[in-house]
Amino acid sequence: MYVCLCQGVTDGQIRDAIYEGCCSYRDVRETLGVGKQCGKCACLAKQVVRDTIGEAQSQAAANFSGNFVAA
Repeated sequence: MYVCLCQGVTDGQIRDAIYEGCCSYRDVRETLGVGKQCGKCACLAKQVVRDTIGEAQSQAAANFSGNFVAA
């Protein structure tokens, strides 16, 4: 789905940017140009960033706890 019509940015592109190293909305904004023109997409873009970062953190925590062995 398109999040930013001005720049033609989709939710998938935002997710990809997070998985490729962007750690915040600010990083995504600088990388993809989201929210730099009219700003109407900012709320939705921030939500996609928050959701994706939350999912990535949950996956990382699950992977870490699954590999941990107490001595």
